[in-house]
Amino acid sequence: MILSATPKWSAPALRPYLPKDLSILLRIVRTSIEQLATEDYSPNQIDAWIRSFDDENAFAARLAEGLTLVATLEGLPAGFVSLKGTDQIDLLYVAPGVARRGVATTLVDAVEKLSLARGVAALTVEASDGAVLLFSARGYEPQRRNTLSIGDEWLANTTLTKKLTSAPTQ
Repeated sequence: MILSATPKWSAPALRPYLPKDLSILLRIVRTSIEQLATEDYSPNQIDAWIRSFDDENAFAARLAEGLTLVATLEGLPAGFVSLKGTDQIDLLYVAPGVARRGVATTLVDAVEKLSLARGVAALTVEASDGAVLLFSARGYEPQRRNTLSIGDEWLANTTLTKKLTSAPTQ
């Protein structure tokens, strides 16, 4: 089950990724791309992006490889963030029904605090066009535009970096 917005709203809880989360996180990825990226990418680009997650074993390995946190609402996964290495946000996806309700902000805030506590000086992310505003609002600065080939399609994203300090973020 993928969450949708409810009238009563509580702050997301965070927990580590568990292998049993794989199928729902994959559904969150696919529905998020399908429903939230339509203003920034063409239907063919969206299809190619979704197909890039067809290999479930590769996706599971990617989640297990780094630190992956799952945000839950009412006990159900609502989104997740994954760090690649110590300083790169690799994946950040939120269920469309709860988008723009603080789930992504909670996830990014958590990895920033964990990274800072681990002595990481800066975090980098290659953000989709739809996610650039979220990261910019949190103090990430654009470094460069990128184009990546996925299947027969080319997709653009932006590399952003944020220097971590002990000062509070938004």
